[in-house]
Amino acid sequence: MTYSLLSVPLGSFQVNEILSPEDIAESNFDQASQPLMKSIKFSLIVPTYNECKNLTKLVEILTQLLNSYFYENYELIIVDDDSPDLTWQVGLDLMPNYPQLRVMRRQGEKGLSTAVIRGWQSSQGEVLGVIDGDLQHPPETLIKMLDEMAKGADLVVASRHVEGGGVSDWGFMRRVLSRGAQMLGLLILPNVIGRVSDPMSGYFMVRRSAIANYPMNPLGYKILIEVLGRGNIGSVAEVGYVFQERQEGESKVTWRQYVDYILHLLRLRSRGRITKLREKLRVPVKRFLKFGLVGFSGVFVDMAIFYLLSDVSTLGWGLTRSKMIASEVAVLNNFLWNDLWTFRDLAQQQSGWRKLIKRFVKFNLICLLGIGLNLIILNLLYNYFGVNKYIANLIAIAIVTIWNFWFNFKLSWRVTQTK
Repeated sequence: MTYSLLSVPLGSFQVNEILSPEDIAESNFDQASQPLMKSIKFSLIVPTYNECKNLTKLVEILTQLLNSYFYENYELIIVDDDSPDLTWQVGLDLMPNYPQLRVMRRQGEKGLSTAVIRGWQSSQGEVLGVIDGDLQHPPETLIKMLDEMAKGADLVVASRHVEGGGVSDWGFMRRVLSRGAQMLGLLILPNVIGRVSDPMSGYFMVRRSAIANYPMNPLGYKILIEVLGRGNIGSVAEVGYVFQERQEGESKVTWRQYVDYILHLLRLRSRGRITKLREKLRVPVKRFLKFGLVGFSGVFVDMAIFYLLSDVSTLGWGLTRSKMIASEVAVLNNFLWNDLWTFRDLAQQQSGWRKLIKRFVKFNLICLLGIGLNLIILNLLYNYFGVNKYIANLIAIAIVTIWNFWFNFKLSWRVTQTK
């Protein structure tokens, strides 16, 4: 099902209305059907499912923050997917004490992304936002995000991967899955995923005019990817936040979310929507040149070690073993120079031996994937096409240098753990 938003206020959904699929299909969102309403600056959507234990506290905190920023010029919309724990009823009970609160109970349609869009369709704000209902997104970050919107951004993303961002207590496997999903996104949709440091974020706000009249066809939980891929997004800003652990209720993270994420990427890619982006990915030329020079020094290290290990006049080791050792020594050389020069500004924000080691581990993991690619290219050129092994090695290094820069630029030297 495809959804669309208009640039005019959309007030068709009434407070505490129960929506069936038939009701939604019959809803008319044209300008003529809309009553004249006072200007609303900001509409914040809270999609919920079984969040009755968190909702009261969340609404209290959000209204305190937004009242101080907008007074009454905002709306807070709860979109609940007919929760068995009656989250929607908790929201209705809160309404008499919170004039800006609205509640939408959906029946027959479920899903976080579609809930967000339904909330936006029923909203009136010039700026549209979304925040989780489980208090894992710190509400205080909203103020910094709104300040960035006031400076003219079309989209502001709360990110775990910029200064001030991180996760409170993630296990190793969850970190691997998160980073792996981001790397996959960079391969499939580089011009979309590469625009933000945290494309998996579900905490962001966007100017209504940037997505009005652009059809939305989301899949799964990652609505931000849909906004980036289909909207007319110009300026993008990011604000760091620390992802909190859930205090009440159960986590909704399942394997199905990762499957939907991949399908969503492929859907956007196959339909060519990324060509609608007005701004293409901008490679930081100075940083790339520094990275290239460091990589060039690594070439001499790699070639020297490779010669010492593989040449018949020295140790005469096998091609693959010699290459693996030579590449790892070159990786160490490149990391040290990149940390001291290419990414020095980022490294200075993460002082200490422990963080240095963590940066090296992340750098090394990315480069290990590059080593695998290097081995494939080297063996293919040498064993199947008869290219001189040193020339084949040089070609492999050149290709992998581009690989290493791209993923290290997007994924390394990030602060992702806080106390």
